[in-house]
Amino acid sequence: MRREILVSASPQESWVALLEDGQLVEVMFDRPDQGRLIGDIYLGRVDAVIPGIQAAFVDIGAEKAGFLHVSDLDYDDEEDDEENGNGGGRRRKREYPPIQEQVQKGQQILVQVTKEPISTKGPRLTAQVSLPGRFLVYIPGSSHIGISRKIEDRGERSRLRAMMKEIVPAGQAGVIVRTVGEEVTRETLEREYKRLHKNWKKIQSKARSIRRPPAPVHREAKLISGVIRDLFSDKFESLTVDSKDVHNEIVQYVSNVAPELLDRIHLHEGDVPLFDRHGVEQEIQQAFDKKVDLPSGGYIIVEPTEALVSIDVNTGRYTGKKDPERTILKTNLDAAREIAKQLRLRDVGGIIVVDFIDMDSQQNRDRVLHELRSHLGRDRARTRAFEVSGLGLVEMTRQRVRPSLFQALTRRCEHCGGDGRVYTPATVVRRIERSLVRAGAAPDEKRVVIRVHPEVALRVLEEEPKFLERMGRRTGLKLSLRDDPMIREDEFHLLSGPAEADVTSRYVMHEIR
Repeated sequence: MRREILVSASPQESWVALLEDGQLVEVMFDRPDQGRLIGDIYLGRVDAVIPGIQAAFVDIGAEKAGFLHVSDLDYDDEEDDEENGNGGGRRRKREYPPIQEQVQKGQQILVQVTKEPISTKGPRLTAQVSLPGRFLVYIPGSSHIGISRKIEDRGERSRLRAMMKEIVPAGQAGVIVRTVGEEVTRETLEREYKRLHKNWKKIQSKARSIRRPPAPVHREAKLISGVIRDLFSDKFESLTVDSKDVHNEIVQYVSNVAPELLDRIHLHEGDVPLFDRHGVEQEIQQAFDKKVDLPSGGYIIVEPTEALVSIDVNTGRYTGKKDPERTILKTNLDAAREIAKQLRLRDVGGIIVVDFIDMDSQQNRDRVLHELRSHLGRDRARTRAFEVSGLGLVEMTRQRVRPSLFQALTRRCEHCGGDGRVYTPATVVRRIERSLVRAGAAPDEKRVVIRVHPEVALRVLEEEPKFLERMGRRTGLKLSLRDDPMIREDEFHLLSGPAEADVTSRYVMHEIR
């Protein structure tokens, strides 16, 4: 399988796309207005202790107080070897001392964010701080030496465990060797351990200096830096970035930690935007569609709700030949592969219920379930698919640490009572930016008027007053902005030349609708 990473970066937003055999399977983005919190460490103040649910609510300075469960107060050294850090490890069930005996209202406490605020819920917190590096996860409150479960060679696991027991002073901290730490030298691991230990000392010192919590103590690496640190390895054929500055930063970092990967890093140049060249933006737009077609002619319907995500499988126009069981099996197998892909692409989590087409053969049901689990194994988020239920449903769970792509890029629509969603003004501006880049590449475009809703125009004037000037230099176009209260908040038009001909359809990718 050919795996690639595409990075599209600008001062206003950063996108990272993961491709497998040329197909988009995962996408991540970061904007200043999104306020990503995952992995950040705060000195918080306990607002309330609720014995009935064995949890506390901690003020970290965010819009809503964070949720801290009793199980996230103390380390269990028998936890599974998870390499994500940020309190991501699973712990076996055990009895914990009552939370009211461990924390009190008004108490200062050092916590780390493990889950972003989603919908009406505040962030999920843990007092079990961890610091991820490229090869190790440093766990200051533990003495556990763990090895990533994705390192399967027993000899290598034994070598790494013995090496880390020699490197880490007894009782000083716990560590987990990450997947990319396989076959890494002792010198490299020891150097990273000392760096992480030094960072932890700085965090402790800063926390002690804070007089009035809540206050941030440590910020996790931003999206692109985190992806390069956590993902980029010899398992990827290439990494292509469209920003020269970001390209230089990546080259500098990789030359220090993995110089053998330098020849896989490429700078994208040319008039065609990087994501357009690989069809990424169009696939992102299609990720908003409820209906997803299958290669066989069938289709699946993805319906997110407050409680769960339901997925329905249908044969559609695929009728097979004579054997209905084979027709159904082929559709279900196609659906299993596509469902695993769509869950990663849309980044949906929580409870997921899949209604496959009923099959009489137990062997075929097992085959479909195996196919689903096999493709879910490529997912970086933890997933678990249960056996087919008596109603013919497959129930599964997927780790949820942030709002889904759909939730993050859209907002509640005021015109339809919340049944649908529209793009945020920030998203509309970024779509305009990408459309103008395409217009600038056209040889016959000289002057463009951008017609937008007043709310979008206000966003440009207040947040990005030099937007037109910056895009004019970048595209070579003469640009002007005109507000129009008669169009939707997420709608815009590009008017070309003295006649102001509407050329929007030439440069704007497929809409949600």
